[in-house]
Amino acid sequence: MAKEKKTYVCTECGADFPKAYGKCPACGAWNSFKELTIKNEIQHTLDHGMAVNVRREAQRVDLIEYEKEPRIDTHNEELNRVLGGGLVRGSMILIGGEPGIGKSTLVLQVALKMKGMKVLYASGEESCGQIKMRADRIGEMESECYVLSENVLENIFAQARELQPDLLVVDSIQTIVEEAIEMSAGSVTQVRECSAALLKFAKETGTPVIVIGHITKEGSIAGPKILEHIVDTVLQFEGDRHYLYRILRAHKNRFGSTDELAIYEMQGSGLREVQNPSELLMSHSGQELSGVAIAATIEGVRPFMIETQALVSSAAYNYPQRSATGFDLRRMNMLLAVLEKRAGFKLPQKDVFLNMAGGLKISDPAVDLAVICSVLSSNLDLPIDARTCITGEVGLSGEIRPVSRIEQRISEAAKLGFSRIIVPLFNAEQVDRNKFSGIEIVGVARVEDAFRKLFG
Repeated sequence: MAKEKKTYVCTECGADFPKAYGKCPACGAWNSFKELTIKNEIQHTLDHGMAVNVRREAQRVDLIEYEKEPRIDTHNEELNRVLGGGLVRGSMILIGGEPGIGKSTLVLQVALKMKGMKVLYASGEESCGQIKMRADRIGEMESECYVLSENVLENIFAQARELQPDLLVVDSIQTIVEEAIEMSAGSVTQVRECSAALLKFAKETGTPVIVIGHITKEGSIAGPKILEHIVDTVLQFEGDRHYLYRILRAHKNRFGSTDELAIYEMQGSGLREVQNPSELLMSHSGQELSGVAIAATIEGVRPFMIETQALVSSAAYNYPQRSATGFDLRRMNMLLAVLEKRAGFKLPQKDVFLNMAGGLKISDPAVDLAVICSVLSSNLDLPIDARTCITGEVGLSGEIRPVSRIEQRISEAAKLGFSRIIVPLFNAEQVDRNKFSGIEIVGVARVEDAFRKLFG
């Protein structure tokens, strides 16, 4: 029996109520309710002698048996690393990022390079001709890839049932609509219902689904928060689209770790995997310049060297400027306060500009010591030895706190030809120096100790 159910949905937050209100009780938005008609097929199971639901027995966790499913190779080592070894059958992956950063390019590369696989690429944003132009730039196609320019979810499912692909790609979730829902594409209700339908399709058929999502101006995934809860994995592209380098980071992963990250370089033929980011994130001019310090950092589980650049100049106006690119501005202000209070260097009438080379955003606290060393180097106009790298977290009292995975940092520095590394004193006492004969390990306990080692 077909019945029509009427409900009222807030277009701002997606909450639904049996009647409309002037002000939404959930989010407080005014005049945001819209009437929605949902058609349901109600099956009278009791009349046919069928059970309404199936009762399931609780099981002891140590007695539960399961079979580990093999991963699907994406033929992209960096993406495989972030996913935890490859795609899992029946999983749903959400990829977000700034406009033009390379989301569609990466996903199309994966769709074209999956050897021996059948892929359905459904796009609600671009025509088949536009996708073909990008595919020609990427290069040779190694998979059986079908392109569908469609934004109606029911039609996408019809094509998927006909083709039975090994991978389904939807670009993007904000452009897809369900015909049964009388709301425009990108609304909270459409995004929520389409995501739930795609997840059901993935779990029932065992087909992995990759969904591209837009982000808001604040940098979060556009749409309801439930979108991120529904999917199995949330990946986000980071980095300035005006720079060459991109970081793909996992914010959520039910089938792997969120510590991994992938680094790509944007080229005319697509995104190239960067196997050794350290060599690309450091300048090779051979000149020793003031305001430059090399930091030994770790993003995810991968150690690499990054160039920290600082510029300190006299303030042109009454209020000094503070600017940081790729680094938390509030943390930089804290480090400048430590530099003034604990080390005695006054910077109240100086403009301070900080930049992390390559356009990457660094959140590792072990970069703290390199930041204040580069600021002091620029202020004194004294260069730091180009063969010296620095790692260490700075505390509010000026102490150098120990950092994690110190041996990986030292090993990466030695591999790249550095002759000296400045580390926290606690790490220097714990590390086995016999493993690193080609590099001098210098331990420091306070920021002033580091300054003496660098500037004499």
